[in-house]
Order: sequence, then C-alpha cells, then structure tokens
Amino acid sequence: MTAEPDYPRHRPNVGVVLFHPDGRVWLGRRHKQAPPYNWQFPQGGVDDGEDLEAAARRELAEETGVTSVTLLGRTPGWITYDFPPDVLADPKSSRGWLGQKQVWFAYRFTGSESEIDLEADEHIEFDAWRWGRLDEAPELIVPFKRGVYEAVVAAFAGFARRA
Repeated sequence: MTAEPDYPRHRPNVGVVLFHPDGRVWLGRRHKQAPPYNWQFPQGGVDDGEDLEAAARRELAEETGVTSVTLLGRTPGWITYDFPPDVLADPKSSRGWLGQKQVWFAYRFTGSESEIDLEADEHIEFDAWRWGRLDEAPELIVPFKRGVYEAVVAAFAGFARRA
C-alpha cells in the first residue's frame, strides 16, 4: 500500500459546495474579476494546525456569512491544481506555491437567505451570488481549476437533489 501524496509545494486549501434544500448550489461572482470565468464556490487556505472541516466552516462564514449548515460529505484526500505561468510569475499571487491542494466539503444550507452577507469579513471575495446547478460550475470557473470542479461535481452529484 502506498501513502497518499502530500504535495508539499501546494498550498493547503478547502472548498465548499453549499446546497440549497432544493438541490441547487451557491455560486459567488468573484469581486473585481472580469468575466467570463468569474463565478466559483467558496474556498480558502487552511491555517497551520487547523482542522480541515473547521477551515471549511470558517471560510464559508467569512466569504458568505453563512453558518447555518449541515455536513453532507467531503472528498477523500487532496484534489490538486497547478497555477498557470502568469500566476506563478507573480509572487504576490502564487506566494511561492506551485498550486493548491484542496479537500472539498458539501453542506446543506439550513438557514434563511437573509443570513447571506458578502461583506461578513473585511476581505470581500464575492460581489454577487446566485443559486445554480452543480453541473454548470465547471464551465463558470477559470480553466486551470476546471478539472478540480469536474471532480467535485462527480463526488457531490448525489447531493444535488431536493432534501
């Protein structure tokens, strides 16, 4: 048996797919990012020593204001992507990492839409949001993350139905 790769040159990260009770998913439009690939799911870095699910809940709250959720599942192991050359060339964007390694979490939204607050944190990630279909997400994301989104769609397809 071989151990799972650790990907030491990829930044640890979590992603969140937030499912509406009717099976649609929350999509956020990236703040100050030009179309067409400016919609994505909440995601963010994991602090040193931070539990992955705790990081996912923190990122979801920071980026969307949402805390009323029930855990549905998570992806096993890391899903990785490499940064494209233009991101790697910008030390401010890549921060010395080759890319990101992510664990994704699926949550069912149990609150009211009034809970959604894109200004919940001082670092605004999204300037608009909408409910959409899970299977449309890979076409909305920047191309270098598309493979990750396809893997996430496959992993969480069973949750994309009415609760």
